[in-house]
Amino acid sequence: MPLLDYEPFLTGEDAIAFMPPRGKRGTFLFPYEATEDRRYTREATGLQHLAFMVPTRSAVHQVHAYALRTSGVVPHPPQEWPQYPPQYFATFWLDPFGIMLEAVCHHVATEPSPSAGQCLPDRFRVGRSS
Repeated sequence: MPLLDYEPFLTGEDAIAFMPPRGKRGTFLFPYEATEDRRYTREATGLQHLAFMVPTRSAVHQVHAYALRTSGVVPHPPQEWPQYPPQYFATFWLDPFGIMLEAVCHHVATEPSPSAGQCLPDRFRVGRSS
């Protein structure tokens, strides 16, 4: 999770949770241990795909390299996705249970700059002025 810029929120002997870094607003993740012995499949009802916004296209490449180094299954290497909103640049990989994970950047910057801001385009930001 640090590679995706998430920090531990809660850790314990039988629990862990992650939150956006440095007090940013965003999604908190609470994975729980399974209470039934059942194989996961993306074809069943339930969690199918998690996308994590990263600040740069370089970060997308770093996540991709990490997935490859750790023997991850990468169905989609870093690339632009013209079927999604403009400047959508992402890589997709599968976690050890088969859940599709994604690192996505929504702008063309490869390194952070003061004008780049967060990766989310203005039209999607909460509290933006019209």
